[in-house]
Formats: sequence, C-alpha cells, structure tokens
Amino acid sequence: MSHDTQASPSQADSTGAAGMRQHLVNAYERETATTLRVLRAYPEDQGELRPHPRAKTARELAWMFPSSQMLGAAALRGEDIASIFRPAPDTLAEVSGTFAGAADALVKELRTCDDAAFERTVRFFTAPKTLGDIPIVEFLWFLLHDHIHHRGQFSIYLRMAGGKVPSIYGPTADESWK
Repeated sequence: MSHDTQASPSQADSTGAAGMRQHLVNAYERETATTLRVLRAYPEDQGELRPHPRAKTARELAWMFPSSQMLGAAALRGEDIASIFRPAPDTLAEVSGTFAGAADALVKELRTCDDAAFERTVRFFTAPKTLGDIPIVEFLWFLLHDHIHHRGQFSIYLRMAGGKVPSIYGPTADESWK
C-alpha cells in the first residue's frame, strides 16, 4: 500500500486559509439560518419580556445577534469595533431585519476579504475588564460561539413568551421529527 504525500484537490480545499475561510462561512450560514428561525418564531408583542430584574429584555438580548455579526465584519475590515456597540432598536422586527442584513454582510466579508485579514488581531476582552489582542480567526469563532450561547438563552425567552420553539439542533416539544 503506498502512501501518497500529495494532497488531493478536495483535501487541499479543506486545509489552510481557504479551508478555514470556507469552514467559517459554512458555520456562520448554518447558525444564522437557525437563529433567524428562532427570532421569527418570537411573538412581536413580547419584546419587553424580562424574566429577571437583572436580565435583558428579549429585544435587548436579540440585539446581541446582529451586533456580533457587525463586530465580525468590522474586525475583518480592520475597523475599530468599539463603534459597533449601540442600543437595540425599538422593535423585534427591526432587530430581525438588522440581523438578516448583518449576517449576509459578514458572510460576504468572509468570502471576499484578503488573506491578510486573517493575520490581523483585534482588541477585545481577554479576561474580565481586560483588553488584549486576539487573532481575527479566534475572534470570529468566539463571536459565533457567543451567538449560539445567546440563542440558547433566547429560546428560553421564546418558550416563556408562549412562542413555539423551532428545531435548533434536534426536535423540540413544538417541532417534532416524527
């Protein structure tokens, strides 16, 4: 049995910068589509639901989704990400619309940025109250994982608001796979 040390074209496509970029694009497209389903299932009239006095309202929590997409796109463009932070819009419909546009913009930025973008760093929290330089790729994965975390929180709000929780990674009480 011979061991060929040359990578086939399909193997080469899944490694290196091009593979990393495509892996990120695939993950962002998949997870943002799921988040859009969850956002659209949320009752519009329950945007101010606040399950605890220290918790964000549903609308404020949902604003985390477009904010993270805008942060990622700004980081890839080499912009100061501090300018991205702003208050949530007045309605969940506005949040959803902003999220859809921001998700598309981030995926477009991921597809079209030059390889040098992946070699830069971004200043962000590395510990509580501590800023440090983080490689862009790590920052993008952090944003995606944070997005998924907040979607889990938001799915609980959705249930509390009387909405039907769509499938996220598997069947739910409201969306059976049977």
